[in-house]
Amino acid sequence: MKAYYDSDASLDVLKEKKIAVLGFGSQGHAHALNLKESGMNVVVGARKDGTSWKKATDLGMNVMGIDAASKWADVVMVLLPDQDQKKVYDEQIVNNLEEGNTLVFAHGFNIHYDQIIPAKNINVMMVAPKGPGHLVRRTFREGNGVPCLIAIHNDFSGDTKVHALAWAKGIGGTRAGVIETSFKNETETDLFGEQAVLCGGSAELIKTGFEVLTEAGYPEELAYFEVMHEMKLIVDLYYEGGLSRMNYSVSDTAEYGGYEVGSTVINAESKEAMRRALKRVQDGSFAKEFVADVNGDKANMNRYRKLNSEHPIEKIGAKLRGMMSWVKNQNDED
Repeated sequence: MKAYYDSDASLDVLKEKKIAVLGFGSQGHAHALNLKESGMNVVVGARKDGTSWKKATDLGMNVMGIDAASKWADVVMVLLPDQDQKKVYDEQIVNNLEEGNTLVFAHGFNIHYDQIIPAKNINVMMVAPKGPGHLVRRTFREGNGVPCLIAIHNDFSGDTKVHALAWAKGIGGTRAGVIETSFKNETETDLFGEQAVLCGGSAELIKTGFEVLTEAGYPEELAYFEVMHEMKLIVDLYYEGGLSRMNYSVSDTAEYGGYEVGSTVINAESKEAMRRALKRVQDGSFAKEFVADVNGDKANMNRYRKLNSEHPIEKIGAKLRGMMSWVKNQNDED
């Protein structure tokens, strides 16, 4: 895959556009502020009675209602929660789009699963930073950036990729590298990674390790340090230099034990479960279930959240983190 960098993109094509960033959450605040500081004409679209309106205003952004922002702009970036995008699009965006306008997403969910079906006479692109919004903002302010994916769904004007690269440059992505993909591939790999490894898999691995140790009679404090607290050390080593960096940095005992036991815990049965998870992502059944739940009574979501909050590792973890002055809750940054 080819990677694109600063020299491959020009901000000029966006400087002549009116840009609306709808939403001012984790990604929204980063995109809006970074683009503004890159010289773009940006407004934030938000609910007038929402907390985002005041927050964006306090940070010096021009703010409009979502309907008004969509009508004003040439380029509209939808950075609302996945489950809210279709309703907002149908009620406040679609009728304001004109031929040749550009619709932008940071995740392919709603396009790939046909929640939103844009007209053929507009451009549709994706600029997806591979990191949370607060990291996108922080690295930009430090003069660096977070790698991004770009994808083109509709190219009505014939230059949508040029605009996607410009957007990525405006938020700092081309400083780190930008790779072109498709809405399908970004969506399916992103959901699989979240479910099987990053969010679902890692959380269940940690909770299960904690349970095994405490059920064997070991103190909760020791169990917490071993399976939760020290996870950051390992993840940081992965991030810095992959599997080899981690194994080089830990003791020989840890390295050998990891080789011996890791594949017995994450084994053929685990791999088959991952394949089933990927299949649900690919055939759309996960998306259908998720949308139905969060747009209904959220019975599954609320049940999962309750079970998670009541797990013993959460209680002992809160107590131990309260003793660690160097561990701070990361508040939202501008």
